[in-house]
Amino acid sequence: MKDIKGFLTFILFVTIISQVHLKAWGQTGSVRGFVYEQETGEPVLFTNVYLYKTSIGTPTDENGYFAITKIPPGEYIMMITYIGFDTLKLPITVKANDLLSKKLYLEKSTYQLDEISISAARQDKVRETQTSIIKITPKEIQSIPTIGGQPDLAQYLQILPGVIFSGDQGGQLYIRGGPPIQNKVLYDGMIVYNPFHSIGLFSVFDVDILKNVDVYTGGFGAEYGGRLSSVMDVTTRDGNKNRIAGKFDISTFGAKALLEGPIYKQKNEDEANASFLLSVKNSYLQESSKIFYEYIDENGLPYNYLDIFGKIAINAPNGSKVNIFGFNFSDQVKYKVLQDYNWNSVGGGLTFLAIPGKSSVLIEGNFAYSDYKVVLKEINKSARSSSISGFNGGLNFTYFFGRDALKYGLELSGFKTTLDFFNIVNRRIDYSQNSTEASVFVKYKWMPGKLIVEPGLRLQYYASISIASFEPRLAIKYNVAKNFRLKMAAGIYSQNLISTTYDKDVVNLFYGFITSPTNKLQKCNQVVLGFEWDLLPNLSINVEGYYKYYPVLTSLNRNKLYDDTPENIKIPEYYRKDFSYETGDAEGVDFSVKYDWKRIHFWATYSLGFINRNDGLNSFVPPYDRRHNLNIVSTINWGKRNSWELNVRYNYGSGFPFTQTGGFYEMLNFNNVGTNYTTGNGSLGILYSDYDKGRLPYYSRLDFNVKKIFFLGKTFKLEVNLSMTNALDQQNIFYFDRVSYTRIDQMPLMPSLGLSFSF
Repeated sequence: MKDIKGFLTFILFVTIISQVHLKAWGQTGSVRGFVYEQETGEPVLFTNVYLYKTSIGTPTDENGYFAITKIPPGEYIMMITYIGFDTLKLPITVKANDLLSKKLYLEKSTYQLDEISISAARQDKVRETQTSIIKITPKEIQSIPTIGGQPDLAQYLQILPGVIFSGDQGGQLYIRGGPPIQNKVLYDGMIVYNPFHSIGLFSVFDVDILKNVDVYTGGFGAEYGGRLSSVMDVTTRDGNKNRIAGKFDISTFGAKALLEGPIYKQKNEDEANASFLLSVKNSYLQESSKIFYEYIDENGLPYNYLDIFGKIAINAPNGSKVNIFGFNFSDQVKYKVLQDYNWNSVGGGLTFLAIPGKSSVLIEGNFAYSDYKVVLKEINKSARSSSISGFNGGLNFTYFFGRDALKYGLELSGFKTTLDFFNIVNRRIDYSQNSTEASVFVKYKWMPGKLIVEPGLRLQYYASISIASFEPRLAIKYNVAKNFRLKMAAGIYSQNLISTTYDKDVVNLFYGFITSPTNKLQKCNQVVLGFEWDLLPNLSINVEGYYKYYPVLTSLNRNKLYDDTPENIKIPEYYRKDFSYETGDAEGVDFSVKYDWKRIHFWATYSLGFINRNDGLNSFVPPYDRRHNLNIVSTINWGKRNSWELNVRYNYGSGFPFTQTGGFYEMLNFNNVGTNYTTGNGSLGILYSDYDKGRLPYYSRLDFNVKKIFFLGKTFKLEVNLSMTNALDQQNIFYFDRVSYTRIDQMPLMPSLGLSFSF
């Protein structure tokens, strides 16, 4: 109750500040609107809209929306400049207490510049705190080697500072000491519970339909909650509003198709319009590998998946819009040590954007429902299964006051989780629960002089355990000079969701979900400090150090040997309880260097990290504790219209921890009455050494690809892509089969050829 009173007091304080701003605002005018591409009708993201010969302006957001407020009355020239498009100049007249609304369209430049920009995240750095956030566009994703002939978000995420990737097969992303369950993934506002396929090179997201991806590796603001480590916010395009367009890709790994176009074409600015978008992509690697990669496995590589996503966008004349979408993602794999593994995710939802008539407020909302199920069947072992199904929705309001902004909103989610799980000693964990989570948040961006301050508060309520979490957040940036900025972010974060992975699995693929079995809420307190330094106009450095403290973490009890029954009451809890509780911390430093000059682009990232855990019995490091991680990426364009492109990426990572084998023994089953240990035959039992005291060999991989684009007309284009994955044929370990004493490696050298035709 005390936390709730404090939260309400803060909201009242922010409201008073807002009213003061509004009173001052009454003597000035404002301009708001949207910026679109003339050719497709898609919004133009993160381009500067400003008043010529003044310091008044703002960048557009992910909707192409801008709001310039507190403008002194007078005559102005509004300008928009964006690389690849003609500069737009528009005379406007601003009056006191007046609000102008504009819909602006940019036309592609007829003159091709020698230098291109592959980063849409180059906003005005002095206006945003930008602590632990990376903004990604499809153009950037396509600027790294496209494994299998197809660019994918999963491949790009692996090069981000602070992100650790566990391998080509069955790979998962670990961000600044947090496991995948601590990463929140949003797809047009909908929570996605498993965004990556078993072959870790591919995600469920089709790059060609993406509009923008914001990745928060830590210190995220009050608008996000329910996770301890990171947030990945993915948004999709609306579809071409002017003509039928599409793209077809085929490669040695898989194929995909995209079709988009207008349902109702806008005839003038006073009419609404509607468009559609449909994407289908799949992998047929299990079949094609028998032809192209027989040297790896004559039985084929066991990866198949199918992803379908569809969307309808309805746009009002004033820029308000409603998007309706649906999806079906599925994955299936068969390893030698597995009988069958598959998961399926299906659902849909809607998002909306509302622009009130005479106000600069921006109203955004979303609602979605999804169902995720995963099943694992192993040879000579009991099957495992898990599911999570439910809804999530939210409503956000943003007010603009000159350079300052107020944002607040609420979120609600409800879901059911089930788990049927057997651990390595065949002890069963059967668990099912319904849960509801509700939250409200508020944050304010204040820009006095060279300082940017973003305080925020979030109140998160977990109904299943009747706990309210009061979570203050703070982000600060100080512009020491035009080319040097200091920044920090801090906050308290909570989470009620638990993953059901088991560290001692030979191949760790099973990834289920449950909510906390008790009233112990998982928490994380973290702080991030760093700086940005633009050494040259084309060379920038970003350094961030972080520290995370986990007072409570919940996980499956890896020490469980007995059932939790009355006859075993005298056995210590850590040998019979389904779940265990841990404390721990994570600390590290992330370095990033970017260089862009004409047709040459270079990006290098290095992460140093340390992770520690304590389960009450032992102090240990988790299996994803990679000490050093280095990525180097380079892109070179040449030829007429930059039709040739070479991409190179190198990754080096120090070895992951693992539990060594101490020995073997004959394991007899005494569950049956009359078992005779003198004559009975048991199965092979494994004696494990100290948990995660060993280290695997280092990981090293060099990838490159060459692309050639053939322009066949105004809208027709053919792209040929030749790529080499693991070009040096490094032997990187995948897993070690303890029983057969056999080492299985990740992907060897894999050439691939891809063709892409767009119209």
